[in-house]
Amino acid sequence: MSRAENNTGKGPAGASEPARQWVRSVSSLVSPPDICVRLLELTEDLDASAADIGGVITQDPSLTARLLRMVNSSFYSFPSRIDTVSRAVAVVGIRELYRLVLAVSAVQMFSRIPAGLVNMDTFWRHSIYTGLIARSLARRVRVLHPERLFVAGLLHDIGSLVLYHKAPEQAREMLVQADGDEERLHGLEREILGFTHADIGGHLLELWQLPAALRTAVTFHHDPGALEEVTLEAALVHLGDVFANHSEIGAFCEEPAAGSSGAEAAWRATGLDATDFDMDEVIGEAGLQFTETAALLCAKV
Repeated sequence: MSRAENNTGKGPAGASEPARQWVRSVSSLVSPPDICVRLLELTEDLDASAADIGGVITQDPSLTARLLRMVNSSFYSFPSRIDTVSRAVAVVGIRELYRLVLAVSAVQMFSRIPAGLVNMDTFWRHSIYTGLIARSLARRVRVLHPERLFVAGLLHDIGSLVLYHKAPEQAREMLVQADGDEERLHGLEREILGFTHADIGGHLLELWQLPAALRTAVTFHHDPGALEEVTLEAALVHLGDVFANHSEIGAFCEEPAAGSSGAEAAWRATGLDATDFDMDEVIGEAGLQFTETAALLCAKV
């Protein structure tokens, strides 16, 4: 039997319920904003129009400005300028815009959670790089709506911030023992807590009602081979994480890292040839978009 319970993002056997309880215990801090809840309801309403969705988003001027800057940035590279949220809905799509709103909201929300254990600039650099690389790889394998992989990559380590907030002393001990090795840190979390930041992250995405495929990608981003059948999303986020850790700006521990034990399964799932693939080219593409994307997501406006 696989180490995974199933492919729905619940994580390895025994880890699911404790991680879910941690998420419940901090739900007041990590629940999606009201605007995300209202948008989710509209995405499921077949009668909802672009104007209806635009009306909800424009109630938050800061979010509106950030979204319009995002859809007019090199992140999308649309040929003409988009001046209204309703037009953004029509061009980007209802569900994709909802995920983008959630990503923007999550960065702002988690930036308010004290996390003195790590350099938060480094945390978000790594997260954004992972998302940009996962999206780039998704385009190469012709995934439908590759922007959703950016959201999964951006949020892949979000469970770590819950861990740092809820158990700072244990987190500090594990960070010291891991000494900058992200794979080692993941193993220590499993050993000491019985679950990992990836398990917590999967349940956060469940709370936010993101699709099961993205929850699975976050839950198994360190070990996609634990799935009975490696999903393409999990493989892409895993490789995004690995590539980001090979970059100078996007590395988890501020230094380029070695490879990962789960990469072989991920390469197989994507159908890409690891022996004939220019990782530096993909990292370079992410670098070209990083500064602008980071400024749009993390600016205090």
